[in-house]
Amino acid sequence: MLAGCVPWPEDAAARYRAAGYWQPRTIGELPLRAAREFGDREAVVFPPTPGLGAAGLRLTYRELAVRVERVAVGLTDLGLEPGERVLLQLPNVPEFLLLYFALARLGVLPIMALPPHRQTEIVYLAQFGQAVAYFVPASFRGFDYPALARELWPSLPDLRYTVVVGGEAPEEPGFVPFDYLLADVDAAEAASILAAYHPDPYDVALFLLSGGTTGLPKLIPRTHTDYLYNSAASAAVAGFDADTVYLVAVPVSHNFPLACPGVQGTLMRGGKVVLAPSADPEALFALIERERVTHTGMVPAMTIAWLNHPARARYDLSSLRVLQVGGSRLNPEVARRVPGELGCAVQQVYGMAEGLLNFTRLDDPPAVVEETQGRPLSPADEVRVVDDDDRDLPVGAVGELLTRGPYTIRGYYNAPEHNAVAFTADGYYRTGDLVRQDAQGNFIVEGRKKDMINRGGEKISAEEVENLILAHPAVHITAVVAMPDPLLGERACACVVLRPGTALTLAELVRFLEERGIARFKLPERLEVLDALPMTSVGKVSKAALRERVAAAVTAERAAAGE
Repeated sequence: MLAGCVPWPEDAAARYRAAGYWQPRTIGELPLRAAREFGDREAVVFPPTPGLGAAGLRLTYRELAVRVERVAVGLTDLGLEPGERVLLQLPNVPEFLLLYFALARLGVLPIMALPPHRQTEIVYLAQFGQAVAYFVPASFRGFDYPALARELWPSLPDLRYTVVVGGEAPEEPGFVPFDYLLADVDAAEAASILAAYHPDPYDVALFLLSGGTTGLPKLIPRTHTDYLYNSAASAAVAGFDADTVYLVAVPVSHNFPLACPGVQGTLMRGGKVVLAPSADPEALFALIERERVTHTGMVPAMTIAWLNHPARARYDLSSLRVLQVGGSRLNPEVARRVPGELGCAVQQVYGMAEGLLNFTRLDDPPAVVEETQGRPLSPADEVRVVDDDDRDLPVGAVGELLTRGPYTIRGYYNAPEHNAVAFTADGYYRTGDLVRQDAQGNFIVEGRKKDMINRGGEKISAEEVENLILAHPAVHITAVVAMPDPLLGERACACVVLRPGTALTLAELVRFLEERGIARFKLPERLEVLDALPMTSVGKVSKAALRERVAAAVTAERAAAGE
């Protein structure tokens, strides 16, 4: 195991190998294995996309494997060595997939930076991971990534190369155009060159980023074997097969679209991956109609946008079979709308980049699909719901979810102090999620442990109230946070972004929530209408920033009132 990473205990590893969860295969071998099995079937589709340097691309499995091998050879020309780390900061373009598999072929470890990351995140990730190469688009959504690399280069002593995708690379030392990596070698020569590279299937293959709500992200080491099992088991539960056409509708560098089952699961089953460069609903509708998309994954806000989009009726979405929704809890009202309005099944996916995945099953009754976030993926997943003293709670009680298993990490990279807090002494990961479990083992996510609002001893789940607020026709997105109160300790504040042309007062919101039977102590006692919600570096709502903003406003108002 790479230095700085926490291995599974040998007895657990032996069980996972014996049970077949861990197979001695690497992620870099996947395109070659798939090419042998699926040959000339279409593997990857990228639509014509102005600004991303592509006139559109369609690759068969055989063509995908050839290009991956050529890129891997090109990477060896840069002198990249097994175990070295690189930053991979690309949008949904074919080059992401070529680099992802080529790096895995060599045993070079990508850190999955996100396109919105800027100076603070990139310097931190590159320095902490000692990144030796940086892969960026020439431009994406109007941002000049090579200019960012040039600005940051003096702060990154380990960085040797910046590889530019989809445009011209600056003619300066250290900058390399992606096309340089497409080595002009035949299959036999590529195989000969790459024969010297033998990544350990049980070692780290990549680093995902933690989704915490405070601070900079931690690095999550995923091994070849655990991550391939993650995808294979997810593909089975999601019903993926050779006829699957999977639309990558959210950034592919996230765990969900990459491997749950996502791109990896699709290619393992012989299906087709359609890369969407934009999350615009109408652009996605057009791709679904043209490519006959059968499966996709998205977050709840996108689901709501699809359901409410006025152009949806103009497109043929009849090919859709399964809409996977994850990232946060899906409102039951929204889940109930999907089959009737989109004509497909909805599958809730609740999980984390650190490992554990929970799915509702495709044959579950509607109540389970609509009201729960599913149950663990693997028979080897171990889960506990505990109180603040780590005592196990009975079925139906709300507590923190702890987990360990064949695809759940035992520690973050180079973070011993944090690992001592984030993991129990016997290896359970503390998810920080507050859940309850029904009699069938399905989880209902009640919120984050730190998102619980303590109003004079009464506990309010922020996520529960948020889901109710989202049903209001004027609300586009919301976050409920605690605000300080001298009498009760905390009260609930609703921060909302409204739909264009609408308005909302606190009295109207309270009346709306009362009509839904919510307990009075859960009602928001302040409303903040904002133009946008602050986001963390990994694209989640920053509750910490909202709490600070609301607390400052409350303090200022009390001071002005002489309190």
